[in-house]
Amino acid sequence: MAVIGSAGYNVITGSRALAKLNSFLNKKKYSALFILCDENTFLHCMPLLIIACPNLQQAHIIELESGEHSKHPDVCNMLWQTLADNSADRSSLLLNLGGGVISDVGGFCASVYKRGIDFINVPTSLLAMADASVGGKTGIDFGGYKNMIGTFAQPQGVFVFPPFLETLPRRQLVNGMAELYKIALVSDRQFWQELSVGLTNTTFESQINKSIELKNKIVLKDPFDRSYRKALNFGHTIGHALEAQRLGSKHELLHGEAIMAGMITECHLAWQKKLISKKELLEVSGFMKLRLHPKTGLLNFNELNSFLIHDKKAADRKLLFSLLRGIGNCKTDVLVTEKEIAKACDFFNALVHD
Repeated sequence: MAVIGSAGYNVITGSRALAKLNSFLNKKKYSALFILCDENTFLHCMPLLIIACPNLQQAHIIELESGEHSKHPDVCNMLWQTLADNSADRSSLLLNLGGGVISDVGGFCASVYKRGIDFINVPTSLLAMADASVGGKTGIDFGGYKNMIGTFAQPQGVFVFPPFLETLPRRQLVNGMAELYKIALVSDRQFWQELSVGLTNTTFESQINKSIELKNKIVLKDPFDRSYRKALNFGHTIGHALEAQRLGSKHELLHGEAIMAGMITECHLAWQKKLISKKELLEVSGFMKLRLHPKTGLLNFNELNSFLIHDKKAADRKLLFSLLRGIGNCKTDVLVTEKEIAKACDFFNALVHD
């Protein structure tokens, strides 16, 4: 078991994480307990959670549909109404049992309900364990754009139980690896080299712990995303635009799948800016190419561009990127032109066509 101290709370990982959660709940004595989940975590993870945490046996369960479409204001309205209908007060707790969507929606709704109630994240996907459940960012989509509305709000704790990963299909595991690759590329060359050799399921726990430690180190330096923390946006400017553009279509991508395409494209931007070498560009892009989902297909710059201008990092309609400055380092707030993005999209399309 590992205990990683963050901004006023602990991230507890390992096979005893749920037992530690039960002890935490026993000490806090909340007035009411609510569990937010989706149909998958209700079926596969809820039984394990309730067995390990008897304190949750009387919790009120709120189930959402899985998928990005649940990061919607209408879903928040439903969640707030359910909390109100069940007399949730400021001494209540919302436990988010799920992947990145659940922690984003649940954290956001908890952070503003009655000006904020406590919430806990129990991530069940690799993506959420390694990234989404840690760091205090919450948010929902609005108007077809990613994470347009949100808050910075810290959970009371994050409890990472790696056996939940055994319930995931391979696609979800590959999806989660994208965030492991990202944190390594922007902050730790040695970790990148370790990941690029390849992983087996038996090594996931140590890789998750390493990812959390690296992200936590960055977040503690810049909790409100003003400067240093922007490094974590590598791959996400293009990736979020691609994810939003495909949402609801037959070519819809999971978050990590879109981010892998984003990292390839943004590596080419870094090369155009002379921030990485051609060797580094080919190393990263070649590695990511083999892990792209078949639905990724080609990038259409004109379609992506309409989403890019709504990116949270844009300023005065100028596009600012976080780009690699060599493997293991990152430069933030790099001004990039539409022409350079179009060239990077051309590189991506040629790579996947090859």
